[in-house]
Amino acid sequence: MDLQISVLLFVLFTGGHSLDCYDCSNPMSSCDQSKQCTSEFTNCFSATATVNSTTVKFKSCAPSVCPSGSINLGIGRISTLCCNTDLCNKQDAPDPSTNTPNGKKCYYCDGNSCSNTVSCSGTEDRCFNATVPGVQSQGFKGCVSKSLCDATQLVPGVESVSCCEGDLCNGAQSVTQSFLFLCCSLLSFILLH
Repeated sequence: MDLQISVLLFVLFTGGHSLDCYDCSNPMSSCDQSKQCTSEFTNCFSATATVNSTTVKFKSCAPSVCPSGSINLGIGRISTLCCNTDLCNKQDAPDPSTNTPNGKKCYYCDGNSCSNTVSCSGTEDRCFNATVPGVQSQGFKGCVSKSLCDATQLVPGVESVSCCEGDLCNGAQSVTQSFLFLCCSLLSFILLH
């Protein structure tokens, strides 16, 4: 009888618990507020994005696919840190601009061509190519951590992603793209997925 009561109490008190995460999806807001995540969000995340000399931090709830790692697009970098306990995203994701170069090089796109090279840093051990559909499909290239590369197959809205391990293995094809579209796409991915 005691075992049945214990099981019943366990189910009652743990079944309805939702994850609480710090939330500052508005870069101008304070990151000391928390919110209760809905049931489809089973992780908390923290992201730090640096474009030119501007650094922005985000924190919120995240879906079950939430890898930690970094991505370097040549014109900007983003690092993410994911966790799955209440208020675990108090810590900021590392500032990607302070990562130590690791010797790997990849091509990146600057809005005019994709023949520029960037030095990878930290855990960025892969090069990538990605296409995001739109009025005109946009191409992205750069360095990426293996964990983020593995998760890209599950990202909605991205037509194709390929990752490779050799220096400059992501090719130097020329594509035209909008710098603003690139930044908005990456930040939307972090905030909405």
